[in-house]
Amino acid sequence: MDRKSNDLTITHSTKYPILLVHGLFGFEKIAGYPYFYKIDELLRQQGTVVFTPVVSAANTTENRGEQLLLQVQQILDLTKADKVNLIGHSHGALTARYVAACHPKLVASVTSVNGVNHGSEIADVMLKVLKNKISSSIANKLITNFVNSITLLSTKRHLPQDFIGALNCLSTEGVNQFNNQYPQGIPETWGGEGLELETNGVYYYSWSGILNTIPITLSNKFSLLSLASKYFVKELEQNDGLVGRFSSHLGKVIRSDYPMDHAAAVNQIRGKCNASIDPVQIYLDHLHYLTLKGL
Repeated sequence: MDRKSNDLTITHSTKYPILLVHGLFGFEKIAGYPYFYKIDELLRQQGTVVFTPVVSAANTTENRGEQLLLQVQQILDLTKADKVNLIGHSHGALTARYVAACHPKLVASVTSVNGVNHGSEIADVMLKVLKNKISSSIANKLITNFVNSITLLSTKRHLPQDFIGALNCLSTEGVNQFNNQYPQGIPETWGGEGLELETNGVYYYSWSGILNTIPITLSNKFSLLSLASKYFVKELEQNDGLVGRFSSHLGKVIRSDYPMDHAAAVNQIRGKCNASIDPVQIYLDHLHYLTLKGL
Protein backbone atom coordinates (compact mmCIF):
# COMPACT_ATOMS: atom_id res chain seq x y z
CA MET A 1 0.00 0.00 0.00
CA ASP A 2 1.08 3.58 -0.52
CA ARG A 3 2.57 4.87 2.74
CA LYS A 4 1.79 8.47 1.84
CA SER A 5 -1.84 7.61 2.51
CA ASN A 6 -1.13 6.93 6.14
CA ASP A 7 -1.35 10.57 7.23
CA LEU A 8 -4.77 10.33 8.83
CA THR A 9 -4.87 13.91 10.13
CA ILE A 10 -6.52 15.04 6.87
CA THR A 11 -10.25 15.50 6.55
CA HIS A 12 -12.05 12.72 4.70
CA SER A 13 -14.16 13.86 1.75
CA THR A 14 -15.56 10.36 1.34
CA LYS A 15 -16.77 8.52 4.39
CA TYR A 16 -14.62 5.51 3.56
CA PRO A 17 -11.07 5.25 2.17
CA ILE A 18 -10.60 4.73 -1.57
CA LEU A 19 -8.46 1.89 -2.89
CA LEU A 20 -7.22 2.09 -6.49
CA VAL A 21 -6.77 -1.46 -7.81
CA HIS A 22 -4.54 -1.99 -10.83
CA GLY A 23 -5.15 -4.34 -13.76
CA LEU A 24 -3.14 -6.92 -15.69
CA PHE A 25 0.62 -6.20 -15.67
CA GLY A 26 -0.14 -3.44 -13.19
CA PHE A 27 1.75 -2.10 -10.20
CA GLU A 28 1.65 0.66 -7.60
CA LYS A 29 4.84 2.32 -8.76
CA ILE A 30 7.78 1.21 -10.89
CA ALA A 31 10.95 3.19 -10.27
CA GLY A 32 8.72 5.90 -8.82
CA TYR A 33 6.32 5.96 -11.78
CA PRO A 34 2.69 5.35 -10.70
CA TYR A 35 0.11 3.18 -12.46
CA PHE A 36 -2.70 5.65 -11.65
CA TYR A 37 -0.75 8.65 -12.90
CA LYS A 38 -1.50 11.77 -10.78
CA ILE A 39 -4.89 10.33 -9.86
CA ASP A 40 -4.15 9.28 -6.28
CA GLU A 41 -2.40 12.54 -5.40
CA LEU A 42 -5.22 14.71 -6.78
CA LEU A 43 -7.83 12.67 -4.92
CA ARG A 44 -5.84 13.20 -1.73
CA GLN A 45 -5.81 16.92 -2.36
CA GLN A 46 -9.59 16.77 -2.03
CA GLY A 47 -9.15 15.43 1.48
CA THR A 48 -9.74 11.78 0.72
CA VAL A 49 -7.70 8.93 2.19
CA VAL A 50 -6.39 6.95 -0.79
CA PHE A 51 -4.41 3.73 -0.97
CA THR A 52 -2.93 1.95 -3.97
CA PRO A 53 -2.70 -1.72 -3.01
CA VAL A 54 -0.60 -4.10 -5.09
CA VAL A 55 -1.68 -7.54 -6.24
CA SER A 56 -0.03 -9.97 -8.67
CA ALA A 57 0.58 -8.33 -12.04
CA ALA A 58 -0.67 -11.50 -13.74
CA ASN A 59 -2.69 -14.11 -11.88
CA THR A 60 -6.20 -15.48 -11.51
CA THR A 61 -8.99 -13.22 -10.28
CA GLU A 62 -9.38 -15.33 -7.14
CA ASN A 63 -5.68 -15.18 -6.24
CA ARG A 64 -5.56 -11.44 -6.86
CA GLY A 65 -8.78 -11.05 -4.89
CA GLU A 66 -7.39 -12.85 -1.86
CA GLN A 67 -4.27 -10.67 -1.99
CA LEU A 68 -6.47 -7.56 -2.14
CA LEU A 69 -8.61 -8.81 0.74
CA LEU A 70 -5.58 -8.99 3.03
CA GLN A 71 -4.73 -5.38 2.24
CA VAL A 72 -8.32 -4.25 2.70
CA GLN A 73 -8.27 -5.75 6.18
CA GLN A 74 -4.93 -4.06 6.94
CA ILE A 75 -6.28 -0.70 5.77
CA LEU A 76 -9.44 -1.05 7.84
CA ASP A 77 -7.34 -1.80 10.91
CA LEU A 78 -5.11 1.18 10.15
CA THR A 79 -7.82 3.74 9.42
CA LYS A 80 -10.45 2.39 11.85
CA ALA A 81 -12.95 2.69 8.98
CA ASP A 82 -15.80 0.21 8.65
CA LYS A 83 -15.57 -0.20 4.87
CA VAL A 84 -13.62 0.82 1.77
CA ASN A 85 -14.49 2.10 -1.70
CA LEU A 86 -12.81 -0.03 -4.39
CA ILE A 87 -12.00 1.46 -7.80
CA GLY A 88 -10.56 -1.16 -10.16
CA HIS A 89 -9.10 -0.70 -13.62
CA SER A 90 -9.31 -3.53 -16.17
CA HIS A 91 -8.67 -6.83 -14.31
CA GLY A 92 -8.74 -4.74 -11.15
CA ALA A 93 -12.51 -4.45 -11.56
CA LEU A 94 -12.95 -8.23 -11.31
CA THR A 95 -10.49 -8.31 -8.41
CA ALA A 96 -12.54 -5.70 -6.56
CA ARG A 97 -15.81 -7.48 -7.38
CA TYR A 98 -14.44 -10.70 -5.89
CA VAL A 99 -13.70 -9.04 -2.55
CA ALA A 100 -17.09 -7.29 -2.49
CA ALA A 101 -18.97 -10.49 -3.31
CA CYS A 102 -17.13 -12.61 -0.74
CA HIS A 103 -16.92 -9.96 2.01
CA PRO A 104 -19.64 -7.36 1.33
CA LYS A 105 -19.54 -6.00 4.87
CA LEU A 106 -16.04 -4.67 4.16
CA VAL A 107 -16.93 -2.85 0.93
CA ALA A 108 -19.07 0.27 0.49
CA SER A 109 -18.77 0.50 -3.30
CA VAL A 110 -17.12 -1.04 -6.33
CA THR A 111 -16.30 1.12 -9.34
CA SER A 112 -15.18 -0.49 -12.58
CA VAL A 113 -12.93 1.58 -14.87
CA ASN A 114 -12.67 0.00 -18.34
CA GLY A 115 -13.31 -3.26 -16.51
CA VAL A 116 -13.43 -6.70 -18.11
CA ASN A 117 -16.89 -7.43 -16.74
CA HIS A 118 -18.06 -9.61 -19.62
CA GLY A 119 -14.72 -10.82 -20.96
CA SER A 120 -12.13 -9.48 -23.40
CA GLU A 121 -12.14 -10.51 -27.05
CA ILE A 122 -8.38 -9.94 -27.05
CA ALA A 123 -7.99 -12.54 -24.30
CA ASP A 124 -10.06 -14.93 -26.44
CA VAL A 125 -7.78 -14.35 -29.43
CA MET A 126 -4.63 -14.86 -27.37
CA LEU A 127 -5.94 -18.11 -25.88
CA LYS A 128 -6.70 -19.43 -29.37
CA VAL A 129 -3.14 -18.66 -30.40
CA LEU A 130 -1.81 -20.39 -27.29
CA LYS A 131 -4.21 -23.37 -27.31
CA ASN A 132 -1.32 -25.77 -27.90
CA LYS A 133 -0.16 -26.93 -24.44
CA ILE A 134 3.50 -26.62 -25.36
CA SER A 135 3.24 -23.08 -26.71
CA SER A 136 1.00 -22.14 -23.79
CA SER A 137 3.58 -23.41 -21.31
CA ILE A 138 6.42 -21.61 -23.07
CA ALA A 139 4.44 -18.37 -23.30
CA ASN A 140 3.52 -18.56 -19.62
CA LYS A 141 7.16 -19.07 -18.65
CA LEU A 142 8.43 -16.25 -20.89
CA ILE A 143 5.81 -13.73 -19.81
CA THR A 144 6.12 -14.72 -16.15
CA ASN A 145 9.86 -14.08 -16.35
CA PHE A 146 9.14 -10.75 -18.03
CA VAL A 147 6.67 -9.75 -15.31
CA ASN A 148 9.08 -10.83 -12.59
CA SER A 149 11.82 -8.66 -14.12
CA ILE A 150 9.49 -5.67 -14.14
CA THR A 151 8.32 -6.20 -10.57
CA LEU A 152 11.91 -6.07 -9.37
CA LEU A 153 11.53 -2.31 -9.81
CA SER A 154 8.16 -2.19 -8.07
CA THR A 155 7.05 -2.06 -4.44
CA LYS A 156 5.92 -5.72 -4.27
CA ARG A 157 8.64 -7.90 -5.80
CA HIS A 158 7.76 -11.44 -4.83
CA LEU A 159 4.08 -11.92 -5.60
CA PRO A 160 3.24 -15.09 -7.59
CA GLN A 161 2.57 -14.69 -11.31
CA ASP A 162 0.43 -16.82 -13.66
CA PHE A 163 -0.16 -15.26 -17.07
CA ILE A 164 -2.20 -18.11 -18.57
CA GLY A 165 -4.32 -18.23 -15.42
CA ALA A 166 -4.98 -14.50 -15.81
CA LEU A 167 -5.78 -14.88 -19.50
CA ASN A 168 -8.31 -17.63 -18.80
CA CYS A 169 -9.98 -15.46 -16.17
CA LEU A 170 -10.21 -12.52 -18.60
CA SER A 171 -11.63 -14.57 -21.49
CA THR A 172 -15.33 -14.46 -22.34
CA GLU A 173 -15.80 -17.98 -21.01
CA GLY A 174 -13.80 -17.29 -17.86
CA VAL A 175 -15.69 -14.11 -17.00
CA ASN A 176 -19.04 -15.76 -17.73
CA GLN A 177 -18.18 -18.40 -15.13
CA PHE A 178 -17.11 -15.66 -12.71
CA ASN A 179 -20.37 -13.75 -13.30
CA ASN A 180 -22.44 -16.87 -12.65
CA GLN A 181 -20.79 -17.18 -9.27
CA TYR A 182 -20.60 -13.46 -8.48
CA PRO A 183 -23.48 -11.75 -10.36
CA GLN A 184 -23.66 -8.56 -8.31
CA GLY A 185 -23.90 -5.47 -10.52
CA ILE A 186 -24.20 -7.41 -13.79
CA PRO A 187 -26.86 -6.03 -16.22
CA GLU A 188 -29.70 -8.36 -17.14
CA THR A 189 -29.51 -7.26 -20.80
CA TRP A 190 -26.50 -6.75 -23.06
CA GLY A 191 -25.52 -3.08 -23.06
CA GLY A 192 -27.81 -2.30 -20.14
CA GLU A 193 -27.19 -1.32 -16.54
CA GLY A 194 -27.07 -3.37 -13.38
CA LEU A 195 -28.32 -2.35 -9.95
CA GLU A 196 -26.62 0.63 -8.36
CA LEU A 197 -27.30 -0.75 -4.88
CA GLU A 198 -27.15 -4.52 -4.78
CA THR A 199 -28.82 -6.88 -2.34
CA ASN A 200 -25.48 -7.39 -0.58
CA GLY A 201 -25.46 -3.69 0.40
CA VAL A 202 -22.65 -2.72 -1.97
CA TYR A 203 -22.97 0.08 -4.55
CA TYR A 204 -21.74 -0.70 -8.09
CA TYR A 205 -20.60 1.76 -10.79
CA SER A 206 -18.70 1.71 -14.07
CA TRP A 207 -17.25 3.93 -16.75
CA SER A 208 -15.09 3.30 -19.83
CA GLY A 209 -14.01 4.71 -23.18
CA ILE A 210 -13.85 3.75 -26.85
CA LEU A 211 -11.25 4.37 -29.53
CA ASN A 212 -13.51 5.46 -32.37
CA THR A 213 -14.33 8.73 -30.60
CA ILE A 214 -10.65 9.74 -30.42
CA PRO A 215 -9.34 12.02 -33.20
CA ILE A 216 -6.99 9.95 -35.39
CA THR A 217 -3.38 11.06 -35.44
CA LEU A 218 -0.26 9.38 -36.80
CA SER A 219 0.87 8.58 -33.24
CA ASN A 220 -2.30 6.76 -32.16
CA LYS A 221 -3.31 5.21 -35.49
CA PHE A 222 -0.54 2.63 -35.19
CA SER A 223 -0.50 2.28 -31.41
CA LEU A 224 -0.65 -1.22 -29.91
CA LEU A 225 -4.17 -0.59 -28.59
CA SER A 226 -5.36 0.71 -31.94
CA LEU A 227 -3.93 -2.36 -33.70
CA ALA A 228 -5.42 -4.69 -31.07
CA SER A 229 -8.84 -3.11 -31.54
CA LYS A 230 -9.04 -4.57 -35.06
CA TYR A 231 -9.25 -8.10 -33.63
CA PHE A 232 -12.64 -7.44 -32.04
CA VAL A 233 -15.66 -9.07 -33.66
CA LYS A 234 -18.59 -8.48 -31.33
CA GLU A 235 -17.61 -4.90 -30.48
CA LEU A 236 -15.36 -3.96 -33.40
CA GLU A 237 -16.45 -0.32 -33.60
CA GLN A 238 -16.77 0.24 -29.86
CA ASN A 239 -13.79 -0.85 -27.81
CA ASP A 240 -10.84 0.68 -25.99
CA GLY A 241 -8.25 -1.60 -27.57
CA LEU A 242 -8.60 -4.33 -24.93
CA VAL A 243 -12.20 -4.22 -23.67
CA GLY A 244 -15.47 -3.73 -25.53
CA ARG A 245 -17.81 -0.92 -24.57
CA PHE A 246 -20.72 -3.06 -23.37
CA SER A 247 -18.36 -5.64 -21.92
CA SER A 248 -17.36 -2.97 -19.40
CA HIS A 249 -20.88 -2.32 -18.09
CA LEU A 250 -21.42 -2.89 -14.38
CA GLY A 251 -23.98 -1.44 -11.98
CA LYS A 252 -24.86 2.18 -12.64
CA VAL A 253 -23.10 3.09 -15.89
CA ILE A 254 -21.74 6.61 -15.61
CA ARG A 255 -20.66 6.59 -19.27
CA SER A 256 -19.09 3.99 -21.57
CA ASP A 257 -18.07 6.03 -24.60
CA TYR A 258 -15.53 8.49 -23.24
CA PRO A 259 -12.94 9.41 -25.91
CA MET A 260 -10.09 7.45 -24.34
CA ASP A 261 -8.39 4.10 -24.76
CA HIS A 262 -7.59 1.47 -22.14
CA ALA A 263 -4.37 3.15 -20.99
CA ALA A 264 -5.81 6.66 -20.92
CA ALA A 265 -8.37 5.49 -18.37
CA VAL A 266 -5.59 5.58 -15.76
CA ASN A 267 -4.09 8.77 -17.22
CA GLN A 268 -1.23 7.05 -19.06
CA ILE A 269 1.21 7.83 -20.57
CA ARG A 270 2.26 10.65 -18.24
CA GLY A 271 -1.11 12.26 -18.68
CA LYS A 272 -0.74 12.71 -22.46
CA CYS A 273 -4.26 11.71 -23.42
CA ASN A 274 -6.81 12.98 -25.90
CA ALA A 275 -7.10 16.73 -25.41
CA SER A 276 -10.91 16.55 -25.38
CA ILE A 277 -11.01 14.54 -22.15
CA ASP A 278 -9.30 14.75 -18.77
CA PRO A 279 -9.37 11.26 -17.21
CA VAL A 280 -8.44 12.63 -13.79
CA GLN A 281 -11.54 14.82 -13.78
CA ILE A 282 -13.71 11.71 -14.16
CA TYR A 283 -12.22 10.35 -10.94
CA LEU A 284 -12.73 13.69 -9.21
CA ASP A 285 -16.36 13.83 -10.35
CA HIS A 286 -16.89 10.31 -9.07
CA LEU A 287 -15.28 11.22 -5.76
CA HIS A 288 -17.85 14.01 -5.43
CA TYR A 289 -20.66 11.58 -6.27
CA LEU A 290 -19.52 9.02 -3.69
CA THR A 291 -19.33 11.80 -1.12
CA LEU A 292 -22.92 12.85 -1.85
CA LYS A 293 -24.02 9.23 -1.51
CA GLY A 294 -22.47 9.09 1.94
CA LEU A 295 -19.85 6.61 0.85
